[in-house]
Amino acid sequence: MNEESLTQAESTDCELLSFRVGEQEYSVDIMSVREIRGWTRPTPLPHSADYVCGVINLRGTVLPIIDLSRRLAIKVEEASERNVIIVAHIRQQTVGLLVDAVSDILAIPESEMHPPPETASDNERSFVKALTIVDGRMLRILDLESVLPDQKQDAA
Repeated sequence: MNEESLTQAESTDCELLSFRVGEQEYSVDIMSVREIRGWTRPTPLPHSADYVCGVINLRGTVLPIIDLSRRLAIKVEEASERNVIIVAHIRQQTVGLLVDAVSDILAIPESEMHPPPETASDNERSFVKALTIVDGRMLRILDLESVLPDQKQDAA
């Protein structure tokens, strides 16, 4: 019975939503995702971080939109109707993540997730919590906690 429990624990799958930002593929834990929306032009806010596009009205709630291409320092074209907004819940806050396209929902065994190599710079490494290979392609698993700025640092 212990051996069976161990085998089940080892084969635990993590469900991920994969998406594209520029030519790169990323994913997030699907449990953080609330919905996927089509493009809505955000209203800019003065003095916001450069990666915050602005806010949109989501059924009466003001939703900040984070441009993942800017946040991850990926060069892409300006946002347009082809973009998608992933509504996610991060640190007791709901935000929109602007991406180029949503690709797939994947079930990946935790045993196939690997930590990013030590060769990455501290800033890049803080955004990626794991790497996995899907159909011969390297997929980055984002640490959504690090996508939002630390609220304590912003207040300082």
